[in-house]
Amino acid sequence: MSKLNEREIIRIFQEKLGNKKITSEDVEVFKLGKTSFIAKIDTLVESTDIPPGTKLEDAARKSVVACVSDFASKGVKPHYGIVSVTLPRRFSKLKIRNLASALAKAAKEFNFKFLGGDTNEGKELVIQVCLFGTSKKIIPRKGARTNDIIITTGPFGYSAAGLKIILKKLRSNSSFTRKAKKATLRPTPRLHFGNRASKYFSSSMDSSDGLSTTLNEMAKQSRKRFVITKLPVNQDLLKFAQKTGLEPLDLILHGGEEYEIVATVPTSNLKKVRNMAKVLKIPVFEIGFVSNGVGVVYKSNSKIKKLENKGWRHFES
Repeated sequence: MSKLNEREIIRIFQEKLGNKKITSEDVEVFKLGKTSFIAKIDTLVESTDIPPGTKLEDAARKSVVACVSDFASKGVKPHYGIVSVTLPRRFSKLKIRNLASALAKAAKEFNFKFLGGDTNEGKELVIQVCLFGTSKKIIPRKGARTNDIIITTGPFGYSAAGLKIILKKLRSNSSFTRKAKKATLRPTPRLHFGNRASKYFSSSMDSSDGLSTTLNEMAKQSRKRFVITKLPVNQDLLKFAQKTGLEPLDLILHGGEEYEIVATVPTSNLKKVRNMAKVLKIPVFEIGFVSNGVGVVYKSNSKIKKLENKGWRHFES
């Protein structure tokens, strides 16, 4: 493939399919008559998205989580889904049953119903899930205003740490290892929090491509500067990074796959968001503020550093 990145590839399809909008969103919105519908599709490919040793049930659930997380960031309730699976000939009947059962279990977990789908044969497992939902209002990626507070659910870094533990056989204490692997293999999208708190957001986005990518995209679309003053991280992640020689900022900012919500909140709504997080027992971090300007910067110990977009991108990472 020529040196095109994922964003350029998407732009080509937008132009050729008659949708020339340049800005992208986490979900697609369309109307039939006066009724608005929200749709999201995501693809899980065995060779690029499933770490070695992952249980089939966890892979199936994660294919659903990818869509649910986008719905969560926009305050959308999923109602129905369709699924397409490409299966290698080596798959046994038992594996296929387990795959179907795991998808059904995920639908129950996130309170929607699969209507049907499609099957095909291929060289590796591919799961495509499309969800349909409703919402009274879609919170855009753009919309951040000067002096808004930047928040995230979290913490960040565990998913990237878990992947390092799996792929590079890194060692840590058993408690941290379990936590990190769970973040990688069985992430928890913040659906209930997003559905209830999104009405207080001025802008929002799912973080699955990496926190640095999310912040830069939101700042760009809002035409504002995002000033980060605090990282959404726990001490055990920092200790793991120090022990293993990994760069903590890479784990926190660029790892991706966290499936958290990043949002900007007007100061007048901040108390409501805090209370909502407390009621739902969701960790929420206030990581910075919005100012006039462009880009994303990290302010630490009176030093200001530009925060580059180094998150996950297909065809580049």
